Amino acid sequence: MEPAAVQNLAERLREQVRKAVVGQDDALDLMLTGLFAGGHILLEGVPGTAKTLMVRAFAMALALRSSRIQFTPDLMPGDVLGTNLFNFQTNAFQLVKGPIFTQILLADEINRTPPKTQAALLQAMQEREVTIDNVTHELGEGFMVIATQNPIEQQGTYPLPEAQLDRFLFKHLLAYPDRAQELDIVARHGHQSAMPRLEDLGVSAIAGLDDVVACRRLIAGYRLSPENVAYIVDLVRATREHTALQYGASPRAANMLATAARAQAAISGRDYVIPDDVKRLAAPALRHRVVLAPGAEIEGQTADQIIAQIVEQVAAPR
Repeated sequence: MEPAAVQNLAERLREQVRKAVVGQDDALDLMLTGLFAGGHILLEGVPGTAKTLMVRAFAMALALRSSRIQFTPDLMPGDVLGTNLFNFQTNAFQLVKGPIFTQILLADEINRTPPKTQAALLQAMQEREVTIDNVTHELGEGFMVIATQNPIEQQGTYPLPEAQLDRFLFKHLLAYPDRAQELDIVARHGHQSAMPRLEDLGVSAIAGLDDVVACRRLIAGYRLSPENVAYIVDLVRATREHTALQYGASPRAANMLATAARAQAAISGRDYVIPDDVKRLAAPALRHRVVLAPGAEIEGQTADQIIAQIVEQVAAPR
């Protein structure tokens, strides 16, 4: 498989998702990068910005098993993972698997459930396995979480714990569509109030797990020069030294950013990373891994502004 094949597959997946979703190209590009990097994605936006529709179309285009968990305040960890129930016919306990036993997991409105239930995803996201009653069950290398959440200021939401956030490769902030896109949305979907059926929109499966795994193995061997490795490390270390940040990003963030930069290069048709790949991914890879200092919050600064400053200040390789 050549780099052009990865780029071609990414474009074909885009075409399928665009049959259902207008705009949100940045979110779709990050989902593709996350797919080829083997990472998880957190999408944040106000209701009605096509978060759920986009994830459903993405999963359908991939011909992978998918399931959806609608997170609510009364959801329990067992509702996510599953539980062992006694089978009176066999006189033995039998595992009833929860929705986490899938390949593409849509964790819808993940911040509407308490941290206890959110934490049920930690092992699955990091190790792609879950432990139920001291028995470990593999989820497979196709397992990917795409979570959605509403802005934390909205009523009835719970902040995600730092350990949970750190498992996400990217956090993307969805914006409202522009006027031309919104006109297209209403022209396409303005005849119905319910979410459209993906089958009716012509979304079809064009790739499977074997295709994704082949791309990941190819991308893992892409060249990341020592200069770009140093650039990634310097960016991440700069978040720990910036006065406006109380906590910076961890070494895991540097590893994830390097993996994502390789995937970004592949989607662009290259088998090598350039500094622009790193710059493009810096904000979505780091914004959820830093904590503003109290003084910066009072001044109205944002994590994105600080990360932009760091990217501008840290010298990139030539």
